[in-house]
Amino acid sequence: MGMIKLMLATLLALPFGQAQAQGAKEPLPASTPVEALKPGEWLWYADAVPEGPMLLMVSITQQKAFLYRNGIRVGASTISTGRKGYETPTGVFTILQKHKDHRSNLYDDAPMPYMQRLTWSGVALHAGNLPGYPASHGCVRMPEGFAKHLFAETELGMTVIVSKDGVPRPENLASPDVFAQSMDSKGRVVEVPPLSNFEAFRWQPEKSLFGPVSVLISTKNRLVIALRNGIEIGRAKIGVLGTEPFGNQAYVVLAGEGGEMSRIVPGRRELNWMQVNVPGESGTPKAGLDANAMQRVVLPVEFARLLYPALYPGSSLLLTDEDINLDGTSEGMTVLTDEPDDVHDLEQ
Repeated sequence: MGMIKLMLATLLALPFGQAQAQGAKEPLPASTPVEALKPGEWLWYADAVPEGPMLLMVSITQQKAFLYRNGIRVGASTISTGRKGYETPTGVFTILQKHKDHRSNLYDDAPMPYMQRLTWSGVALHAGNLPGYPASHGCVRMPEGFAKHLFAETELGMTVIVSKDGVPRPENLASPDVFAQSMDSKGRVVEVPPLSNFEAFRWQPEKSLFGPVSVLISTKNRLVIALRNGIEIGRAKIGVLGTEPFGNQAYVVLAGEGGEMSRIVPGRRELNWMQVNVPGESGTPKAGLDANAMQRVVLPVEFARLLYPALYPGSSLLLTDEDINLDGTSEGMTVLTDEPDDVHDLEQ
């Protein structure tokens, strides 16, 4: 009798354990406070905002992900990021590839359902085990239900911001380095020569023709870099007025147009920018770019007129005071990817 009870208890425990490992299949009520979510639980109310560009923010400190559409939060989930020695890199990424039934070649053919690649060298979003603390080999694990819904809604090029606590800020960085490496179609790092003394800018959109553009402006390096699908398509030298720090500011282009006419491109209206809020911050999202900051950043007019038409809903911009480390020789915040090019697959 004791053996029967033991076998019955084991059988009953298996589905529950598996459900817990992969997270809840269904979302909790939309009214559930985010801070009340337990490991494996998630919220989803994307139907409330059916259209507009999406952005995902991953907070390593909170072990939660926050989904926004057209600047409004439409979902939240518990997650599990990289454990010690395999820390998930922080920074600004885009979804480079999607594969519903991906399996890892590095870790015993481990399943990675609803995989969405963030770097060609091994970091992705996917459904997986959620113990309530960082436990992955660098990927961002999500409840299966949330990962499935997210997979169905996202498009290649969507912006994903990973930070220690919301939008990357200087005090949250391990070191004052920002990586911006250009990648080829096979995920190999491409050496991009610096601008010469005779070049104010470089514009090569033919290197990657389709997808939202991510723009990085570093006031420390006096440089702006434009990337599409992880591939650099342009860079320019900039001027910076004044000495007051900018901090880190992240923005996304929303659907629609701004009310004012563009000062850059004659006949065009300003883009409809929205500043990305830190998860947990009070207040509503802030519309428009920080005018005081942007007036202090001087771009070559010719470069601005080439870049502006390439921006559309879903494009993102990060303005930072940090260095851009272009050779990937030290650790810190990542922009698009910072991993060595000898790693070619994903983790459990």
